[in-house]
Amino acid sequence: MRSRLSIAALAAAVSLLSGCATTGLSASNTAGTSLAPIEVPKIERPAGETPQWWFTQGASTAAAHGAMRGKAKNVILFVGDGMSLPTVAAARIFLGQQTGHPGEETRLSWEDFPNTALSRTYNTNAQTPDSAGTMTAMATGIKTRMGMLSVGQAAERADCGASLQTQIPTLWEMAADAGLATGVVTTTAVTHATPGATFAHVPERNWENDTDLTPEATEQGCLDIASQMVGSPYGKGPDVLMGGGRMNFFGVDQNDPEYDDKVGQRLDGRNLVDEWKARHPGGTYVWNLEQFNAAPKGTPIIGLFEPSHMQFEQDRPKDPAGEPSLAQMTESAIQRLSALNPDGFVLLVEGGRIDHAHHGGNAYRALKDTVALHQAVERAAQITNPDDTLILVTADHSHTMFFVGYPARGNPILGKVRGGSGEAMDPRALAMDATGLPFTTLGYANGPGYAGATSTQEEGPKRNPHYPSGFQQAENGRPNLTDVDTEHPDYLQEAMVPTSSESHGGDDVGIWARGTGSDAIRGNVEQNTIFHFLLQSNPKLRAYYCSRNLCNAQGVPVKLPEPKVVRRAQ
Repeated sequence: MRSRLSIAALAAAVSLLSGCATTGLSASNTAGTSLAPIEVPKIERPAGETPQWWFTQGASTAAAHGAMRGKAKNVILFVGDGMSLPTVAAARIFLGQQTGHPGEETRLSWEDFPNTALSRTYNTNAQTPDSAGTMTAMATGIKTRMGMLSVGQAAERADCGASLQTQIPTLWEMAADAGLATGVVTTTAVTHATPGATFAHVPERNWENDTDLTPEATEQGCLDIASQMVGSPYGKGPDVLMGGGRMNFFGVDQNDPEYDDKVGQRLDGRNLVDEWKARHPGGTYVWNLEQFNAAPKGTPIIGLFEPSHMQFEQDRPKDPAGEPSLAQMTESAIQRLSALNPDGFVLLVEGGRIDHAHHGGNAYRALKDTVALHQAVERAAQITNPDDTLILVTADHSHTMFFVGYPARGNPILGKVRGGSGEAMDPRALAMDATGLPFTTLGYANGPGYAGATSTQEEGPKRNPHYPSGFQQAENGRPNLTDVDTEHPDYLQEAMVPTSSESHGGDDVGIWARGTGSDAIRGNVEQNTIFHFLLQSNPKLRAYYCSRNLCNAQGVPVKLPEPKVVRRAQ
């Protein structure tokens, strides 16, 4: 009976909504004029969505929003990798509770920015995207396939030859070519997808050093991400480059300075740090916190603080050699870029390990790294002037972390749900599921925490070595969490579907903006429009495009620039 009633109610609701829709379409507007039908151009999707089509659509949207009113000398893009809207909400509560407050009323630094929007993150071939396709959208103004960096979708993933024909210049490359300073800061390897999309063009995001390329790709002339980052034909490449990924810049004959059991990964005999320094006279290479603090001010810097990714913020204080925080790297980058070029700069700052913690089903580290991004944005806002600097904060994609139950106000965000619902809720009592077991406020739709695993437990049957733990097989349904410390940093939140690595989500993510040109950030936009917001807000970059006949009659950059394609010597 219940099912039949539900179906009947649903049918009635659909009927009602249909009636409303019909009425709305035939109604007159407040001026008494009938609404005219709108002609929607038919695009063969995704084949008809060429790079030029995406570029034009994004440019038109940004211009219609008034982005060209911006007078930004400096442009800073903050990307919280995997920072979904639930992550933002949970992080603000987490931060508040760490400082002795209930948490719900706390505001992250960017939540005080005056302008907001939503970003649609899908790739051209994927409903739920990855970081390569999403950062390509923000870096180039076009959408592309999953797994590819700053190349158009005409190429298949890992097809080197085709990718060389469809490279798309990036905002960072155009800025370097236009004479602006450029910087890339991340907590991942600097060759990872998000930072890699700024100065590299590859059809496979995993081609981080020369040993990662396939023999066919090498023969066809493709270059790895690390070598493209330091050898960019646009200006001198990045003036500031900081993060992890040390192993991709040195040869196998080079011992790692921090770990006795590690060496470089390159087999081509190149020392990419030396190559970067040759292009940046007076530049400094640092690999630990002491060297970072001692590096000459106002000069170029390359900082590679780990062989692979930098430490999670939770684990950073335990690093023997010491690593700078994301806020410290951000402040250093802004100060250096400002000193290097009075005409301005374009800077990417990525909180990259939010994503990795989510993949591992570990909400604690995801929230802690989100708070680290909050501190970096806060510091950037303190030391820049909104009259000449546009700061935009967003995420590349979401994750599957969710809130469940009705926890009482101030309940620990990582704790078990206490309270219930309605006026009779008891904030001291554990809420129970239908089987009589307690549950946590935060959980994941999929991931390694299927049976409430922690990273200190024995390895599961499908452990993914990249993340804290493989999933643990549930033998008798959900675990009893009554006596489990779910607030422990190593606890893995329960997941509904068992997978060795939690997945991205396909929902929209937030955009928050402050500074000149930020009033264009509003509504619900395609992710590639973010590139155009940044480009159009900067008069020097607009002039660069228009001087190359890439603008329309209104001065809006609408044409893709020709790439400077660099191939491996044959």
